[in-house]
Amino acid sequence: MLESSESSSSFISQLSNNKDLLGVVIGVTNSGYVVFEGKGPIGLGEYIIITNNEGKKILGVVESCFIKSDALEDISNFQEALESKTVAEMNKRDKSFEINVKILGLLDLLKQSKVILPEIPPLPGTVVYKAAKNDLEEIFNPDHESWIKIGTLLRNTQVNAKININKLTTRHLGILAMTGMGKSNLVSIIAKSISEIPGTMVIFDYHDEYRFLQGENINFVQAQINPRILTAEKFAEVIEIRENADIQNTILLKAFDNNDLKKKTEDNFWDFLENNIKEIGVKEKRFTSSVERVLDKIKEARRRFDSILIPNSSDPVSQIREGKVNVINLIEFTEKQANVAIAFYLESILYQRKLSKSQSLKARNNIENQILFHSPVIVVIEEAHVFIPKNENTDTKYIASKVAREGRKFGVGLIIVSQRPRSLDPNVLSQMGSLSIMKIVQQEDQSQIGSSSEAINGKIIEQLPSLNPGEA
Repeated sequence: MLESSESSSSFISQLSNNKDLLGVVIGVTNSGYVVFEGKGPIGLGEYIIITNNEGKKILGVVESCFIKSDALEDISNFQEALESKTVAEMNKRDKSFEINVKILGLLDLLKQSKVILPEIPPLPGTVVYKAAKNDLEEIFNPDHESWIKIGTLLRNTQVNAKININKLTTRHLGILAMTGMGKSNLVSIIAKSISEIPGTMVIFDYHDEYRFLQGENINFVQAQINPRILTAEKFAEVIEIRENADIQNTILLKAFDNNDLKKKTEDNFWDFLENNIKEIGVKEKRFTSSVERVLDKIKEARRRFDSILIPNSSDPVSQIREGKVNVINLIEFTEKQANVAIAFYLESILYQRKLSKSQSLKARNNIENQILFHSPVIVVIEEAHVFIPKNENTDTKYIASKVAREGRKFGVGLIIVSQRPRSLDPNVLSQMGSLSIMKIVQQEDQSQIGSSSEAINGKIIEQLPSLNPGEA
C-alpha cells in the first residue's frame, strides 16, 4: 500500500514538473468545449493538445482564463484582505485556474486542412499539454505557394500564421476592428503577397491609405466616371441632385433620353446636355425655374468634378491590370459618387469573370479579345459600412451581395473592411467565410459580429476589447 502511494506521488511529481503540462480536464466535457484546471494562468489564444480515449490527439485554443483564491473569497474589509493575502501566499493550493478551451478539431486532420470535431469528447481527468511547435507549423505555416504569411500566432510568435490565398476567392474575408488596430496593415500584407505571386487584386481606396504600397506589380488608378454610360438617375446622384427634387430629375431624364448624347464625340457631352435642358425650358415654360437649377448643378459639377467626370474616357475597368494589385483612388469622390463608381467596377469585374468561365466552357475563340481577367480577382471594399450599409439600399450593396453569393463560382473574392460592424449589412457579413477580428469595444459591434458567424461564441466576443493593436 505504501509503495503504491509513493509510486503515485512520484508520477504526480513528474507530471507537475513537465513544462509542457498545462492542466487536467475537469467537469462535463463535449466535442466542442472543455474546461481544465491549470497549473497556472494561461493566456487567450494558447493552443493545447488533449488525447481522447481513442488515442486521437485533439487541438484546442484557450478562450478564457479565470483565477480564483479561496482565501480571498467573500472579503468584507481591507484588514481582512491583508490577512487573507498572507494566508493565500503561504498556501500553495489556495489558487485555482479555470481554463476554457474551444476544440478546433482532430490534430491529424487539421494538418490536412480538414476541420473534423471528435466524435467522443475527452474524458474528465485527461491531462492537457501545450501544443508542440512542429504540430502548429504544419497547420498554420504550410510550405505551399498558395499560402501567404500575414503574421505570427498570438501566443506562439515563433510560428508563422498563413492564409490560403486561393480560399479568399471561394470563402471571402471580413476584416473588422476599431480605427488604428491594423485593418489596413493586414490588407497591405495580403496585397504585397498577392503582388509577388503575381495575382490580381483591386482595392477601392476611399481615404488614400494605400498610396504607399510598393512593388513592381502595383498599379495605381485614378478612378473616373464616364457620364455617358450612366443612367439619368445615376447621373443625378453623381452631380448631387436631391432624390426628392422630382421636377429636376424629370428634366434630367428627358435630357438624357437622347441617343446623340451617348455617342462618344470629342468634347461636346456637356454642351450637348446643357442645350438639351435649355430646349426643355423653351418647350415647357412651367419648368423654367427648375431648368435653371439643373443647369446650375451641371455647371457646378463641371467645375468641382472635372477630374473625375470624364465624358471621353475609355472603359474605366480597362485600366485594371491582370496580375497586379490595382489601387483605385477614390479620395476626390463624394460618398454617392464613390458608391456609383464601386458598383460599376464591381459589376464589370463579376461580368468579366463570368465571361471568362463561359469562354472556357463554350465559345473560347469567339470572345477571346473581350476577356480582361482570365484568372481570379480579389476585391477589397474599404469603409464597407458606408457602401454596404444596414437598412439602406445602395448600388454597391446590391452588387456586393451578388458577389458574396455568386463570386466563389466565378473566381471573384470579396474582402470587406470596416470599423463599424454594427452598421454593416448582416446578410453580406454572414457570407464572409473567414473573419479577421481585432479589437472591438462597442457592444453593438460585438453583437453584430457574434450573430454573423456560428463559429464565434460569447467567450471570444468577451475577449475582443482586451486585444492589442495588430492582434486578431
